[in-house]
Amino acid sequence: VQLVESGGGLVQPGGSLRLSCAASGMIFGINPMGWYRQAPGKQRELVAAITSRGSTNYADSVKGRFTISRDNPKNAVYLQMNSLKPEDTAVYYCNLVQYGRDYWGQGTQVTVSS
Repeated sequence: VQLVESGGGLVQPGGSLRLSCAASGMIFGINPMGWYRQAPGKQRELVAAITSRGSTNYADSVKGRFTISRDNPKNAVYLQMNSLKPEDTAVYYCNLVQYGRDYWGQGTQVTVSS
């Protein structure tokens, strides 16, 4: 299984970005997917997750600002990030869980700065 993220970049506080993740390879059915992030000197943390049925879960710090969605036929997951803050700066990783195993993308940098 391979996951490829895109959409990161530099944005000013209050701005928006949309991250995309495309999964390919030996994928069977519809699997839970999500976005994690890791800031310098900090542990990787869950940002948002979406189940195979479309139920979503968000970190408290992003509720009301970020929206996760998925396109099952494309094996893709997206993260719409609005009202970005400097503390959202991190490397964002796409995650897919299949048969109890975690798969990760290479990460995409998001920097929120004026």
